[in-house]
Amino acid sequence: MGEAKNEDLRLSFDRRVKLKFLGSQITTDAGLLVYRELDELLSLTVMGAEVLSDLRLGTNKQHGLVPMLRQSIYSRRAGYEDVNDAERLAVDPAMRHVVGD
Repeated sequence: MGEAKNEDLRLSFDRRVKLKFLGSQITTDAGLLVYRELDELLSLTVMGAEVLSDLRLGTNKQHGLVPMLRQSIYSRRAGYEDVNDAERLAVDPAMRHVVGD
């Protein structure tokens, strides 16, 4: 059998992120990083945000449309059905990197 490779992986959308298997010590949603890589390659959420209208004004516009769209898509992709988990996911390292900004 071949030897296991212990090299860390880097993501092209954020080279600061290093992927290393540590079980679920840090996050259970690391699989979302693969979807974010694909999204970055195909510009899916950016294209989606370009066809949506953002009618918020002034201080109501705390977060950009692309990060909000990503948060909605990726949290549902991870199995979170509603926004009840938003506060916990806001501090999850994997979710913070896939949402960005």
